[in-house]
Amino acid sequence: MTTPTVLVHRDQTLLARAAAARLVTRLVDVQAARGTASIVLTGGGVGTAVLAELNATGARDAIDWGRLDIWWGDERFLPSGHPERNETGARAALLDHVPVDPERVRAMPPSDGPDGPDPEAAAARYASWLRAAARPEDHGPVPSFDVLLLGVGPDAHVASLFPEMPALYDERPVVAVRGAPKPPPTRITLTLPAIRAAREVWVLAAGEAKADAVRLGLSGAGPVQVPVAGARGRQRTLFLLDRAAAAKLPPGLERIASP
Repeated sequence: MTTPTVLVHRDQTLLARAAAARLVTRLVDVQAARGTASIVLTGGGVGTAVLAELNATGARDAIDWGRLDIWWGDERFLPSGHPERNETGARAALLDHVPVDPERVRAMPPSDGPDGPDPEAAAARYASWLRAAARPEDHGPVPSFDVLLLGVGPDAHVASLFPEMPALYDERPVVAVRGAPKPPPTRITLTLPAIRAAREVWVLAAGEAKADAVRLGLSGAGPVQVPVAGARGRQRTLFLLDRAAAAKLPPGLERIASP
């Protein structure tokens, strides 16, 4: 796994703007080199703020939205359009405002979708979509995502991978989560093997409530107790933080400070 690079921004607003600008550069570069690009979205306050900032910048038009594959790292297993679904927030913040190809926007199935109220069947369906999109050079059951965005909770969870829960031991790329400690209790999530298939993983964190989780995630802890410690990209891992979230970084850890 790659060693994380830590970038610290003054506050959450600047963090979201900087991450949005970084996303434009990354996706444009990938599309220039390969024609298409892929991204895995996250929910939460910072993740949604990044999408809103991306929508607000004129540079968004440099991205060829019709040639971007859009996935999600996890989802609340709720009806389509529910305000707590990550998809709903992403559509309102960005996706409803840019010319995406609907066939390339692959939201996780809702609880009123083709599998009904069966999260295990919905997770298997999403895994089948990932498997169909993977190419031989990906060497696995999921595509090599160009950017995979993750928030982190105060308990150090990422996606819907909560400390010491069964999903952390699962080798399947997508699993259902029941009894999550954070409501709603039923969810669908990528597992750590799927996350680690990404070329780049970007962990976003803002606020002092995230400082302990960030510290643990950068201190060599085990991913079963500290899931964010297992979130690493194949080519690059970024921890994009505001100053409050970076307040307890391990001693001697190299960081890059932004204005």
